[in-house]
Amino acid sequence: MPPPSDIVKVAIEWPGANAQLIEIDQKKPLSSIIREVCDGWSLSGSEQFALRYADGPQLYITEQSRSDIKNGTILRLAISPARAARQLLDRIQSHGIDARLEALKELAKLSADPTFAAEFINMEGIGTLARLVESGTHFGEMLAFTLTAFLELMDHGIVSWDLISLSFIKQIAGYVNQPMVDVSILQRSLAILESMVLNSHSLYHRVAQEITVGQLIGHLSNQEIQTYAIALINALFLKAPEDRRQEMASTLAQKHLRSIILNHVIRGNRPIKAEMAHQLYVLQVLTFNLLEERMMTKMDPSDQAQRDIIFELRRIAFDGENDASGTEKRKAVYTKDYKMLGFTNHVNPAMDFTQTPPGMLALDNMLYLAKLHQDTYIRIVLENSSREDKHECPFGRCAIELTRMLCEVLQVGELPNEGCNDYHPMFFTHDRAWEEFFCVCIQLLNKTWKEMRATAEDFNKVMQVVREQITRALAMKPSSLDQLKGKFRALSYSEILRLRQSERMSQDDFQSPPIIELRERIQPEILELIKQQRLNRLCEGSCFRKLGNRRRQEKFWFCRLSLNHKVLHYGDLDESPQGEVPFELLTDKIPVSDIKSVVTGKDCPHMKEKSALKQNKEVLELAFSILYDPDENLNFVAPNKYEYCIWTDGLCALLGREMASDLTRSDLDTLISMEMKLRLLDLENITIPEAPPPVPKEPSTYNFTYNYG
Repeated sequence: MPPPSDIVKVAIEWPGANAQLIEIDQKKPLSSIIREVCDGWSLSGSEQFALRYADGPQLYITEQSRSDIKNGTILRLAISPARAARQLLDRIQSHGIDARLEALKELAKLSADPTFAAEFINMEGIGTLARLVESGTHFGEMLAFTLTAFLELMDHGIVSWDLISLSFIKQIAGYVNQPMVDVSILQRSLAILESMVLNSHSLYHRVAQEITVGQLIGHLSNQEIQTYAIALINALFLKAPEDRRQEMASTLAQKHLRSIILNHVIRGNRPIKAEMAHQLYVLQVLTFNLLEERMMTKMDPSDQAQRDIIFELRRIAFDGENDASGTEKRKAVYTKDYKMLGFTNHVNPAMDFTQTPPGMLALDNMLYLAKLHQDTYIRIVLENSSREDKHECPFGRCAIELTRMLCEVLQVGELPNEGCNDYHPMFFTHDRAWEEFFCVCIQLLNKTWKEMRATAEDFNKVMQVVREQITRALAMKPSSLDQLKGKFRALSYSEILRLRQSERMSQDDFQSPPIIELRERIQPEILELIKQQRLNRLCEGSCFRKLGNRRRQEKFWFCRLSLNHKVLHYGDLDESPQGEVPFELLTDKIPVSDIKSVVTGKDCPHMKEKSALKQNKEVLELAFSILYDPDENLNFVAPNKYEYCIWTDGLCALLGREMASDLTRSDLDTLISMEMKLRLLDLENITIPEAPPPVPKEPSTYNFTYNYG
C-alpha cells in the first residue's frame, strides 16, 4: 500500500553523526519535526536549529516551502537563519582578517536564501556591508564577497534601492572608473550600478553623474566583463529622459560603440552566449526606438522647411546638379514631377506624410536614399516615370509604405522583450544601419514589382510579397548588408511562389478522395512518430532560465523525463550546461502520475504573480506550468518557441492528451506530405512484369492494384 501523500521519507545529516532516515508528516509543525531530529542526536535547544537542503542551493526549509520536499530528499540540520545571521554579522566585523574573509565568503553564499536574507536585513546587515564598502579598506576577494552578498541581499526586494547613500554610489563607481581592478570586483560593481539604474529613478541621475559612457566602452575589450558593461549602457539608455536619449546616442556614436561591439563582441573569438545576445538585442531595440519620434511626427504642409525636402527630392530626380534651386516652374510641371515621383497627392505631396506611422521618418529615408545613393534613387524614379504600360512602380507611395512595414517588422517604439535574443549582426556593421537597410529594401521592392509585372491595383499584393521576402531574409540572420542583398537575390518572386506552393502543398495538392484516404491512414502512424520524438526530447531534457534574477548573475535549472517516462527530474544549476545533465545532479522530482494538468500563458501561476510587472507578450507565449498533487506547480519559461512547443507537446503526450502546438501541426503536414510523396513515387515506379510471348489475335492485358496501406 503506498504511503499517504502527506508523508515523505527523507535522510537528515549532521556533521560527525550517522544520518537519520525518518518519515516527515507534513501535517505536523516544522518545529516539532526539528525537535524530534535534535532529540535523535541528543541536541538541546531545538529552537536554535533549522532544516536545509543538503544539495543544490541548500535553501532553508520553512512552513511555506516545506511542501517542496520530495521522497528521497537529503536534508541537513543547521543552525537557524536568525542564529546564522547574528553569527555572520559579528564575524564580518571582527578584527581577524582570515575570520572576516571566511565569514564574508559564507555570507555571499547564504544571502541568496530568502529566509536568511530577511533575518540578516532585519539586523541592519545591509547597512553594515555598505559601511564596509564605503570605508575603502576591503580589497581583492574580501571586497568581491562583500559586493556579492550586498547584491544578493538587495535582489530580494526587501530593502528599497533609494536608501543607498551617495558615498556608497561614489565608491562603487570608483571601482568601475579605476584602470586596474579585479575582474570579479568589476563584474559586481557594474551589476550593482545596473540594478540601481533600473530600480530607482533618483539613483539613475546619481549614477549618470558618476559614470561616463566612455569609461564603460573602455571595458568592452575585456571579454570577462563585456556583458556587464553593455548591460549598464543599456540600463542608462533605457532610463534616460527622452530629451537625453538622442544626446546619449550621439555620444555612443562618437565613441565608436558600434564598431567596438562589432569587432570585440560579435566578431570576437568567443561564441556569443544567451545573455550577451539578449543585451545586443536590447541595444538594437533601444537604438531603433530613437526613430519613434520621427515615426510619430506628422508633416506640417504649411512648414516651408519640410516642403523644401520634397522640392529637393524632385530636384535631384529631374533637374540635375546644375539646375538653380530658385528656378520657378509652372505649377503643372511640378504636379507632373510629383506624379512621376509616385506620390499619391500630386498637387500637394506633403499630405502623403501626414499619417503616422511612418510620418516624417519615411521622408527622412527617401532623402537619405536620394543624397547618399543618388544613382540608385535616380534610376528607380526615372525607369518607372518613363513607362507607358501602367506597370510603373510608384516610388513615393512605396517608400512610405515600406517605411511603415519596416517599423512593424523591427518593432520600432516597443520596449525590449525579456528573454528575447533576436539581434541582427548586420545592424552593427554600419553607423546608419536603419537608413541603409531601407535603401536595400526599396531596391528589393522595385525589383519584385517588375518581376510581378504589377500595376497600381496590385500594390498591396506586392507589399505582402516584399514583407515575406524581408522576414524570411532576416530569419537567416545575415551578418552584413551585402549578405542581406544576397539573401534577397535568392528570394525572388518566383522563389517565394515556390516556397508558398511547397508549404501549402498538403492543403492544395492532395484533395482527391484516394489521397485523402491515404492521408487518413498515414496520420496516426506519423502522430505516433512525433509523439515519440517529443518524449525522447523530454528524456534528453532542457535548460531553463529563472525569471526574476538579475541577468548579470543568471540562475539556471534543468528538467528531464526519466527513461521509463514515469518521473520528471529537475534541479538548479550554477551555469548553462553544454550537454545532457545526469539524473543524479537533479535532486527534485515529480511522479508523472501526480500531474493533473499543463497550463500555458496567462493561466500559469507565475504569470499571474507577475501581472504587476506587465509581462510582455513574448514571455507569456513561452510560459507553461505543470500542476500536480497536492496543489503544487512547476513553472517554466521556455528559451524559445521551439522548446515551448516541444515541452508542451511532450507533456500532453505524456498525459495522453492531444498535441496541439503549431510545431506539431507543421511537422504533421510536412511528414505526411513526405510520406505520401514517397508512396506515390513508389506507385509511379512500379514496373509492369515483362509480358509473355504474345498469343496471336489475343493481346495480353495486365491489371495491378496498389496497396495504400
